[in-house]
Amino acid sequence: MRTAAELLDLSGRTAVVTGGAMGIGEAIAGRLHQAGANVVIADPGEQRLAVSDRLNGIRPGSALALDVNVADPENARAMVDDTVDQFGSLEILVNDAGIYPNCPILELDLELWRRVIDVNLGGLFLCTQAAARQMVAQGAGGRIVNITSIDALHPSMVGLPHYDASKHGAWGFTKSAALEFAEHDIQVNAIAPGAIRTPGVGEVDPQTLAAFEALIPMGRMGDSDEIARAALFLASDLCGYTTGSQLVIDGGRLLR
Repeated sequence: MRTAAELLDLSGRTAVVTGGAMGIGEAIAGRLHQAGANVVIADPGEQRLAVSDRLNGIRPGSALALDVNVADPENARAMVDDTVDQFGSLEILVNDAGIYPNCPILELDLELWRRVIDVNLGGLFLCTQAAARQMVAQGAGGRIVNITSIDALHPSMVGLPHYDASKHGAWGFTKSAALEFAEHDIQVNAIAPGAIRTPGVGEVDPQTLAAFEALIPMGRMGDSDEIARAALFLASDLCGYTTGSQLVIDGGRLLR
């Protein structure tokens, strides 16, 4: 029987984390790297370079920063090609890239609607397709982890109709991809975070944030590493017989 440490060991595997330059994505990249994986930080933000440098400082040559717009099909394909050129293979994809500008339906224009859908859902599709094609070609299986939201199950507040639509779609896509890729031993699962303290949360009105936090049974918002630990589970051999599932990590928020 393999030990717990052996089941968590990602040595020799390569993971791409979209949106990996900050917040939840950065935390996930750090945990996968800590478990031994090579990590690609796929993010248009300049912070990607600092994250990559930090990880390479821990283990030289183990991280790569790529400027990626996940909503662009050429970018998605190049992301996978550059990853394989650098590390030789791709075993893990974490789709974390996402945006959530607050805007109620009556004020929402088509341009903003399309931008959110293109990034949150279109990017999820394009990156999954590109990565899965590589995993299938390698013939050794793989893991895809999609970061959805509790909004994939229930609206959390007024002002996120575009985001909610994208995350409901992401959950549906996760299940469809899991069904299609199971024969290739590619497990596809999702994590649905509740309120997590990330840099993006600073853009939310403090009163709205306080009201939301008051509804959480555990009495606090989560931190990015609590999502990263779940991603490590889904990406590792601890998770061997699960696909098409969504792990809700919300401090009990959906219980109310």
